[in-house]
Amino acid sequence: MTDVLTSPARPASVLPPLRIGRHVIESPVVLAPMAGITNRAFRRLCREYGREGTALGGASGATSLYVSEMITTRALVERNPETMRLIEHDPDESPRSVQLYSVDPATARAAARIIAQEDRADHIDLNFGCPVPKVTRKGGGSALPWKRDLFRAIVGAVVQEAARREIPVTVKMRTGIDEDHLTYLDAGLAAEQEGVAALALHARTAAQAYSGTADWSAIRLLKQTVTSVPVLGNGDIWSAEDALRMVAETGVDGVVVGRGCLGRPWLFTDLAAAFVGTTARVTPTLGEVADTLRQHTEYLVDFYGDEHRACRDIRKHIAWYLKGFPAGSTVRSSLALVDSIAALDTLLAGLDRDAPWPGEPAEGQRGRAGSPRRVALPEHWLDSRELSEQHRHTIAEAELSISGG
Repeated sequence: MTDVLTSPARPASVLPPLRIGRHVIESPVVLAPMAGITNRAFRRLCREYGREGTALGGASGATSLYVSEMITTRALVERNPETMRLIEHDPDESPRSVQLYSVDPATARAAARIIAQEDRADHIDLNFGCPVPKVTRKGGGSALPWKRDLFRAIVGAVVQEAARREIPVTVKMRTGIDEDHLTYLDAGLAAEQEGVAALALHARTAAQAYSGTADWSAIRLLKQTVTSVPVLGNGDIWSAEDALRMVAETGVDGVVVGRGCLGRPWLFTDLAAAFVGTTARVTPTLGEVADTLRQHTEYLVDFYGDEHRACRDIRKHIAWYLKGFPAGSTVRSSLALVDSIAALDTLLAGLDRDAPWPGEPAEGQRGRAGSPRRVALPEHWLDSRELSEQHRHTIAEAELSISGG
């Protein structure tokens, strides 16, 4: 990859290293858990680029924190084979980070106990931000913090169990269900009281899904409200400059990056460089992007142990990698159907490797966006902030129905 120095280097780091419990993260950046994306292969790729960026500032240690895709606690407790593979980490992956989804304190505790006793992770993140209808319809994800007692019980159970092995627990959440039912300040204070090591806020409601603009003022307010643990901001970070602007506008201790790194794992180089105070940025040629795509595929083969499955997985990344480049619709379509490494190599060989970074056409929003929607919720969910007996049964069903890992 080509690092381009666009202006004189900044004289000092923008933020100090991020401290999450006993872990020191040199670059205050977290890879957001993304279903079907942040598997061991993609995390390895991002880690490699993150190390390059931190090296520009002479830093060492954990460059950023790279979180696994969401793991359901029921599937973990039942030792679902796919789930057990998803929580595997590379030997050099440190801290090893796992995100758990749960709607039941007892199951959440049992899952945390497995992670702690079997030494399967060094950090646990709890998912209270998922806006997907099949999750919120059962009272999970971003719908769950509305029930204050349930939220506190899950967080407290995991924190208590993880503390036995000094595993810090963090919470990732949204601002609320919709603009009329915001939960982030109550939830942030409750999580702080229960002993979490940090909070991350995706500054959108569940009703927004991934549409519209993230409300960074909510991140600033949470940072002002929660004072004893780090607060991280998430939403609309498409470049290192966006991250620096978020820090300046909100005062957060670090940033969480999700869709911005899709097809652009070198964003972690840019972010690490930015936070150690340099203006070096990666501007890859099409050939360098093709090499990264090829490397990603190889890592997926290692992850799955199945070349065909790896090629099916890489298909969804093609449009993200090629965004803005003159690749041609025929090549793009063929790449989106690739079924072997040999076929991938043939197609990549047909690209113009010298094509330069396209600049603005390759920047900006990536991944899903969608439009605002009414949030699917259990019947009468919004009637009370406390969990009713009826909703206890709904929650129990949710724990069983969303358990595939």
